[in-house]
Amino acid sequence: MEGLRWRTIGAAAGVILALVWVMPNLVHFGENSWWPSKQKMNYGLDIQGGLHLVMGVDVDGVVKESTTRLMASMKADLAKDNIAVTDITSDKPEAGEVIVTFPAGDKAKVTKFMSDKYGTTLQEVGSTDTSITSRYFDAYLNEYKNRVIQQAIETIRNRIDEFGVAEPSISQQGSNRILVQLPGMADAEKAKQLINTTAKLDFMIVSHEKTPQELQALVAEAEKAGNYKMADMKYSDYVTRINNDLKGKLPEKSVLYFEKSANAASMEMGAIPYLLRTDTDLNGSALDDAFVGYDQYGSPQVSLHFNTAGANKFADLTGNNVGKQMAIVLDKIVKSAPSIRDRIAGGQAVITLGGGRDRNGMMDEAKMISTALRAGALPAALEQLEERRVGPTLGADSINKAKMGAYIGAALIVLFMLIYYKGMGMVANISLAINILGVFALLTSFGATLTLPGIAAIALTVGFAVDANVLINERIKEELALGHSLKVAIAEGYNRAMSAIIDSNVTTAATAVVLLYFGTGPVRGFAVNLLIGIVTTLFANVFVSKVIVDQLVYKFNVKKLSI
Repeated sequence: MEGLRWRTIGAAAGVILALVWVMPNLVHFGENSWWPSKQKMNYGLDIQGGLHLVMGVDVDGVVKESTTRLMASMKADLAKDNIAVTDITSDKPEAGEVIVTFPAGDKAKVTKFMSDKYGTTLQEVGSTDTSITSRYFDAYLNEYKNRVIQQAIETIRNRIDEFGVAEPSISQQGSNRILVQLPGMADAEKAKQLINTTAKLDFMIVSHEKTPQELQALVAEAEKAGNYKMADMKYSDYVTRINNDLKGKLPEKSVLYFEKSANAASMEMGAIPYLLRTDTDLNGSALDDAFVGYDQYGSPQVSLHFNTAGANKFADLTGNNVGKQMAIVLDKIVKSAPSIRDRIAGGQAVITLGGGRDRNGMMDEAKMISTALRAGALPAALEQLEERRVGPTLGADSINKAKMGAYIGAALIVLFMLIYYKGMGMVANISLAINILGVFALLTSFGATLTLPGIAAIALTVGFAVDANVLINERIKEELALGHSLKVAIAEGYNRAMSAIIDSNVTTAATAVVLLYFGTGPVRGFAVNLLIGIVTTLFANVFVSKVIVDQLVYKFNVKKLSI
């Protein structure tokens, strides 16, 4: 009897805890309410609607950047080994192609250098007496591109997590696309802004090989020849085109970016050109933290803290360029270009936002920049290819049909159990109600998301929960038919049915684990709900039902229980 007492307390505690977790879904509790649980169940995109985005990833742009860094590194290594080369260029940087030209007679030395230093990443695809053309191995290039996509997915996920979206679905589509689904997104525009803000941060030394007046003249000439203006194009497209049009007119290893004038309302109304060196190799990946701070006048700014490696790079970069300007570039926009007065150690810097706006606008921009940088710099620029605002209508219709199906199915099951198993059928029905209560309680407490496949998993849970009670009841009937007393029949019925119940649930759980591990999106949702259903079935339809029956037999001395 002592064991029954503790089992009863355990069963009652489980049911009460489930009620505590479920209630916020049924009754609104304010933030200051005494109720211990405030969390509500999350609903998937197919039920409550939300934002559906398809983003294109500029993988080729990342490979080009990698090739540029590779050429700079290669030149430094060749100089360190005292191997003279004429130049290192690339006709196909998006494929990781590098062309090394050298004086006649030095081919053997360069070939050996390339084999020793870059034999695992570069393969020779052509050569002459004065040049060697190498390219990334296909396997290395494919792996690198896939790594870029996965890194972009993780970065977007980090940003969305900071934004507070429950259970976002972010997955790869094809070789260069990412699908982003944000269920129940209340502020779609802000979410899009956060995702689309590539937050690609670069620290670049300002080149003075061209004066500002010369740069303005070159820009005006290119715009007139091509018949376009910044105001008529996306800024990123404009920057790409202007740099392509000025190719050959700008110094090598330099790029033209713009800063918005402090008093200008928009970039196109006051763009200041900067000629920047592209070989500094210090970007947002070196950041450890980014947060909103304030300058001496109380205006918002973004404070940056570098990690150890980034701090060393930043110190070397500033130390080697004392007296020059260093541009802080965010998404190809020059945010500020302070002069370097001395070597800056300690790994700290700031991004100033300029004036010409109200304080709230500056604060919003500072928060957006710091959030994007803190969540991680995207390895590649993103282009929005598709946007859909998914309304909850489809989900609501499906929910209503699912409810109707669930009500009809539940009613049929309840009637069947009552008619066929009578008193034990009533026990099974009570256990089934506790089972479903437990499913919704666990979904709420875990912060899991209920989707339409999840509803299907709950329906399946009802099926194998009833199956467990059918096995138990049939075993009890067999024991009663052998002439055993009700107490013995119940004890033996539960004991003998347990092995079959455990076997069936273990095999179902194994399938669910495989689906959870290999599946994505809706498949994972189905698996999670299935696993939760297995746990609640063992608790409610086995443990709780046994407690109820034992209470009837041992506590209330019921001598006969119809079955």
